[in-house]
Amino acid sequence: MTSTSGPSCSMPPRQKQKQRQKQRQHPCSQLCPSLDSHSLSTLGYFQTLPLELFQMLLNYLSVRDISMLCMASKAISSHLIDYISSPPGNRRLLLQDFHNLELPGKREGSSVLEHYKSLGLLLKRCTLLLSTKERLKYVHKILSEVACFKLTGCPNPLQCLGLQCYGVFLQTLTAGWDELECHRVFNFLCELSNLPRKVQTVVSSKPGSCGKLELRIRLYYRAVLLSPWLQRSELAFWLTRILKPWPIVSQARLLYIIFGPVSSLDGHVVWQKMIEGPTDENSLKGLAEAIKLLYDTEAREWTADDVISLVDELSVVPREWLMENNARLLILSGNGICFTFMASKAVNGRVMELARLMVFLTLVCEKDLYCMDWAVRMMQKICKVFSSPGERKSFLQCVENTFAHIITDMLQTLLSGNQDEDDSSFFTLFHLVNAQANFHKEILYLAMRSDCSTL
Repeated sequence: MTSTSGPSCSMPPRQKQKQRQKQRQHPCSQLCPSLDSHSLSTLGYFQTLPLELFQMLLNYLSVRDISMLCMASKAISSHLIDYISSPPGNRRLLLQDFHNLELPGKREGSSVLEHYKSLGLLLKRCTLLLSTKERLKYVHKILSEVACFKLTGCPNPLQCLGLQCYGVFLQTLTAGWDELECHRVFNFLCELSNLPRKVQTVVSSKPGSCGKLELRIRLYYRAVLLSPWLQRSELAFWLTRILKPWPIVSQARLLYIIFGPVSSLDGHVVWQKMIEGPTDENSLKGLAEAIKLLYDTEAREWTADDVISLVDELSVVPREWLMENNARLLILSGNGICFTFMASKAVNGRVMELARLMVFLTLVCEKDLYCMDWAVRMMQKICKVFSSPGERKSFLQCVENTFAHIITDMLQTLLSGNQDEDDSSFFTLFHLVNAQANFHKEILYLAMRSDCSTL
């Protein structure tokens, strides 16, 4: 049979396939005929935009959205790095109004701290392929013009959020880095701010003679290296980096500078607080928390002996503390540190010091409304440290004699008319007499319970 095919005959199969592929092309290729699947780079269709227009589009994205965009490809990340380094990017990203808590153009409640947290994430992602050394160099290049990020950069550091923003930024940037990389970060910061030399100045000078520098160091360490971290292991790591390079005497001085009490007027460290009279819990909480942190198992580079030596040295900074303040610090530091500190005195034969400390522990329990049976149980544990019944008996006798001597001395001071204007000596005597009574009451209860159980 002859064929009837004519001009309307169907196309060959290969030609049909090409036509279907052409019809399925991306709609953007119809607007930009020069773009096809072979010419599109890793920039995608952003390649068709002038750089200025691309950067204008970034202004419509949040900082966190930009950080997501930089994960799209290496080429886009490179463009974003250029944008961050450009004047428009600097103006957009490096906000420096650290004395105004609200960001311009943002919803109410959005803070500058949140902005720098997002910026830390952006730079973390942009520099993902760089070594730690190169990342730190790049970050320093970007942030070097921000005066409030420097140790002595802001003229009014107590009213400035700059160091806090820097701390949040670094915490976000270094989250997930291993300890070796974090060591490099600490060394980089020390070199950048000349911290070792400045710390050497304050720990070797007369306390308070470098008050402004002490304040700067305190604010820098607390805001940049300590406050942003929430995990105890991370806090212990950074506090160890701060303290360990120094001898024990300097460690105690530096610990007091960072966590000790400060003046409510100018923020300067109050060095005489522990010497001139009894202090309150708020003045000691920072020091106690730091000591507990170093005593914790998370602080792997510290032994119990290290921490006890630090506490012992701290109690004479800048001179010997009042025993009541020393006892209050031990109570706030926790049972483990309190027992270990007192047991070390028992082992070393310092019985008179131990008895005096025991008396003031009861005084603090009475003043601060702690349960007195805690002091009795602590004394029981200490008694077990002594190797013989004779040593235990001698210790208990010292405790009773110390109660009598301290009460007699206080009473003589009051009778001589040398009492304080605020009657603090009278109230201390009042609390000490009550402390002795409640302490002995708990011992009697304990003895009676023991006798009844043997009947």
